[in-house]
Amino acid sequence: MTQAPATPRATPRQHDREIVALAVPAFGALVAEPLFVMADSAIVGHLGTAQLAGLGVASALLTTAVSIFVFLAYATTAAVARRVGAGDLQAAIRQGMDGIWLALLLGAAVIAAVLPTAPPLVGLFGASESAAPYATTYLRISALGIPAMLVVLAATGVLRGLQDTRTPLRVAIAGFVANGVLNAVLVYGAGLGIAGSAWGTVIAQCGMAAVYLTVVIRGARRHGASLRPDPAGIRASAQAGVPLLVRTLSLRAILMIATAVAARLGDADIAAHQIILSLWSLLAFALDAIAIAGQAIIGRYLGAEDSQGARDACRRMVQWGIAVGVVLGVLVVAARPVFLPLFTSDTMVKDTALPALLVVALSQPICGVVFVLDGVLMGAGDGPYLAWAMVVTLAAFAPLALLVPALGGGLTALWAAMTLMMTVRMLTLWLRTRSGRWIVTGATR
Repeated sequence: MTQAPATPRATPRQHDREIVALAVPAFGALVAEPLFVMADSAIVGHLGTAQLAGLGVASALLTTAVSIFVFLAYATTAAVARRVGAGDLQAAIRQGMDGIWLALLLGAAVIAAVLPTAPPLVGLFGASESAAPYATTYLRISALGIPAMLVVLAATGVLRGLQDTRTPLRVAIAGFVANGVLNAVLVYGAGLGIAGSAWGTVIAQCGMAAVYLTVVIRGARRHGASLRPDPAGIRASAQAGVPLLVRTLSLRAILMIATAVAARLGDADIAAHQIILSLWSLLAFALDAIAIAGQAIIGRYLGAEDSQGARDACRRMVQWGIAVGVVLGVLVVAARPVFLPLFTSDTMVKDTALPALLVVALSQPICGVVFVLDGVLMGAGDGPYLAWAMVVTLAAFAPLALLVPALGGGLTALWAAMTLMMTVRMLTLWLRTRSGRWIVTGATR
């Protein structure tokens, strides 16, 4: 396709303003998500140790299930942004509705799978006899909210594709507040215990989904987009999501392997690993916010057939990724004397975590580039390459990580392997962006 000559070149400052306008609210929404679990934990923790342990197991299962379907947000963002760039808002919202219908279908399938298998799933995660009944109760009730959670993912993708990250932030904040209030009222006021916590979360999630659907339906009516399920469109959304599902599963496998290796190193190592992994995840939210901006911006440029604009935006976002990574690394080093005591008073755990923490700090500029380029290629709809690249990364990381205990390495060596894993990801993503093969313009890829 020919490049549209009428599109003016954006200046670096214009790119900066757009990145900040999209990334800052996206970061707030991302941080709000784990606060749901923290609020539940704070409230349920006062019921007893067994209840808190049960919540921990059930939450791990639910988080895993939902993270698998995060492609609903990623694929929808890219597809909607392309149509926005092409100037066809009706088709953009229609594409978003296909993603939402897919979310509902997948949510129904997950409920059908989880309800009868909840006890063995809880047992698979090693819940104790005292915690297992609470975990099963929480899992079965919370599973009813999974369709709403998946609708939130897909609808968030719609709004991001429409270049709107402020509405998801507002909904996330309102959902967090509602979740906290409902949990307190149902757990203690109504005396429902852990079941009350689960019902409170389900109600909050359904409320969030209802708000999103209201926003999307209003947009559909405004632009004359059909709300009916379109089998062909739903299939297309599913097909676009399969490569991203492979990517996500490969990434989850990497994190599971790292945790399993840390557990083999000893109690102090696995405790320190969990502390560092929680920090690594928090840092990832900041970098992922830039990636989300990248998905929306790149998709729009490509939809507008502005390949040079897409290249310029990619270059600027990489610079942002490196700069934010450097800042985060410095903050990790500066905050380490305060950060570690927040999680443990065990001297051995702190001594084990400290050198690994420095490795994490040094790796942040690499992580910044990885997250940005990941978002760029997602925005371009380059899912098959992302899947292939992550499988290659998993193949490179797994044997190296498994060699750490065999060669007498400790937690620092494991996180050095994690840094190498991110370096492999950076190389595969950089090679793709440098080749220019991701640049496919038009309303559809």
